[in-house]
Amino acid sequence: MTERFAFEVAARDGVARTGAIRMQRGEIRTPAFMPLGTAASVKAMRPESVLETGADIILGNTYHLMLRPGAERIQALGGLHRFMNWLKPILTDSGGFQVMSLAKLRKLDEDGVTFQSHIDGSRHRLTPERAIEIQGQLGADIVMAFDECTSYPASEAEARESMELSMRWALRSRRAFDANAEQAGRAALFGIVQGSTYPELRHRSTDALLEIGFDGYAVGGLAVGEGQEEMLRMLDVTVPRLPEDAPRYLMGVGKPDDLVGAVLRGIDMFDCVLPTRSGRTGQAFTWAGPLNLKNARHKEDTAPIDPACRCPACIGHSRAYLHYLFKADEMLGPMLLTWHNLTFYQDLMAALRDAISRRTLSEFAEEFRRRYSNGA
Repeated sequence: MTERFAFEVAARDGVARTGAIRMQRGEIRTPAFMPLGTAASVKAMRPESVLETGADIILGNTYHLMLRPGAERIQALGGLHRFMNWLKPILTDSGGFQVMSLAKLRKLDEDGVTFQSHIDGSRHRLTPERAIEIQGQLGADIVMAFDECTSYPASEAEARESMELSMRWALRSRRAFDANAEQAGRAALFGIVQGSTYPELRHRSTDALLEIGFDGYAVGGLAVGEGQEEMLRMLDVTVPRLPEDAPRYLMGVGKPDDLVGAVLRGIDMFDCVLPTRSGRTGQAFTWAGPLNLKNARHKEDTAPIDPACRCPACIGHSRAYLHYLFKADEMLGPMLLTWHNLTFYQDLMAALRDAISRRTLSEFAEEFRRRYSNGA
């Protein structure tokens, strides 16, 4: 049987690196982008189509699956992989982001969080122990520690209180994970660095997580309104303190130029709603910048979305056809554009991996930014 979890760096270019995470359900090439399968579905995509884009891993969400259809039901039906017919690795967010995003629907205390369901108003309790248990019931390959995603802006005192609570929850998450022999024997556990935009708090959070010990380390609490410059500054002060022999995961990021900037700073893993959400609302990502296919200028344009793209939307259809589909509210439009965007993100990851291997990452990043900033 393949080992539970291993991370190997194959090549470096500056602090950037490319390699692979190896788990029982397969290999994850890094840098990696994880499409969001939040509610057991990558929206508008078949699992086979997600695989064809080049994805090695997808992300599910503890909070949403806890509410519907329920972790116990998914477990009884054979686990999340079988339930959604995705047989490669799955990472599950612990619900920590919802602690921030659903602040009006939750009550937080030292022990955990009580949520009022946004679906039917019912009440649900998440603690570090319960979040780890649910992720075990789902069968997640990479399990995230339960934390509070600090809102932005936050005062230093607010950020410190939030971070220290997350670190106490991280220790409880570690103990709960280790107490489940089945889960600990096949899955990996990642801790999450918090501290908002305060370098000293980021350092203290990192030190606390290193003392506990995790298989991988995520940088959380960014891409929540602070802007790209501040996000990259926080990576500059955080990533150098993270272990060289563990994956580094930047949560909830981001736009294509965000990904390039983060890879240059040593990040290995990403997730973001942008490629799928944008695909459903008419925005395409291309090597020449983002493109709004709802704009009237595309209604007679026979060119593909991106001539460099290998996806079915670009191979078989024109911008004019995609424009028509969105204007006519035909569901094929979001389906094709989501496929395109996910393909673009995976091709960007592949290009970054290749540039690191060739030690040409700086040149690649400069050329990418030049082309992307010109706009499509």
